[in-house]
Amino acid sequence: MKNSKVHHLSRLEQSSFQLLFLAAVRTLDTLEKKWYKKTSSLVNQDTPPKPEVLKVDRFGGLFLIGGVSLVIASKVVVITYINKYRRSDGSESLPKGIVTRTSNLEMRPLWGPPNKRNPKAPTISLLAMAVGQKQKTNVNEIVKKFPEENFVVMLFHYDGVVDDWNDFEWSSRAIHVSAFHQTKWWFAKRFLHPDIVSEYAYIFLWDEDLGVANFHVGRYISIIKEEGLQISQPGLDLTKSEIHHRITERQNGTKVHRRIYKRSISGVMCYPNSTDIPCTGWVEMMAPVFSRASWRCVWHMIQNDLIHAWGLDMQLGYCAQGNRTQNIGVVDSEYVVHEGLPTLGGTAGDKAKSAPRQPNIRDEVRKQSVVELNIFMNRWKNAIREDECWVDPLQTTEHNSTGRVDS
Repeated sequence: MKNSKVHHLSRLEQSSFQLLFLAAVRTLDTLEKKWYKKTSSLVNQDTPPKPEVLKVDRFGGLFLIGGVSLVIASKVVVITYINKYRRSDGSESLPKGIVTRTSNLEMRPLWGPPNKRNPKAPTISLLAMAVGQKQKTNVNEIVKKFPEENFVVMLFHYDGVVDDWNDFEWSSRAIHVSAFHQTKWWFAKRFLHPDIVSEYAYIFLWDEDLGVANFHVGRYISIIKEEGLQISQPGLDLTKSEIHHRITERQNGTKVHRRIYKRSISGVMCYPNSTDIPCTGWVEMMAPVFSRASWRCVWHMIQNDLIHAWGLDMQLGYCAQGNRTQNIGVVDSEYVVHEGLPTLGGTAGDKAKSAPRQPNIRDEVRKQSVVELNIFMNRWKNAIREDECWVDPLQTTEHNSTGRVDS
């Protein structure tokens, strides 16, 4: 056996190697965080990010470390990442071409060719409402405002009554879902997954107690497109509506408003340079309208077990696809009346008939809503604390934008 020289590392060489190893670990950690931030918006896309997006960081790391081990590790990370977003969970064993990730609410015939949609037809949107039999007349007036060629209608029946709606012509083409005593947010979380409603340009997730005599949906959509509103609601007629927040009040003589310039109902004073709720950047939840992109974000924020969704409106800015002070607003020229009927948990007549010792159902629902609000806000704080990679997008978009304070 030939003699072989064994090279023993000096202390200086050992220290240098240790520093190089630590640099490699830190660099990989940094690259992982950068890749996460750069590509977090691609989670729900069919196509994976292009390797070129990662090339600069990867070779920057190679330059710093200069080790073959990092070349291998880098390639493994990139390949693993790309494969992760190329395949949906559960579809790994299927050929890519057979995987259908999205769906819709379009009904199909039991036999014969399907009715082909006119390619020149306008974009389709969705109207979804939680409804009860006692509000049939008002719901009918709302649905008639949404033309068949432009909208799919989906009704969530919280009282379990479905057949009594068959006397309306449009009922046979509507999607009916029934579950006793559930809120529209319970239904929305379970039946309006973004991959199911991805074909619809806008999602109108409305309450049943809205007066629509002064509302035209075609003009409304034209306005929110023109104004670039990702999340919106029609203004509320101040003289006839139950108002909870001044941001929702219809402003006379304007088409759209994005902020208020007076003291809010909660006592907060709003100024032209205010950038936070309750002054700007949000709408209430009785008649919200979401773009396709914003709904994908909002759906993920809805908590599965918090069915009243209190607190969700205060965080809508995170789903505004940009500056919330510009991309969220109230349409004044197309407005509605919010009657504020106590339909959830019973009607006003039911409360009058309740036995003296029975709890007031409406009050109990409100108490539960407050409990859920506190739970949601605590979860939000904990999520921020636990997610080391998260960067608050509102701070970035609002500090880097000049914004508009004239509407």
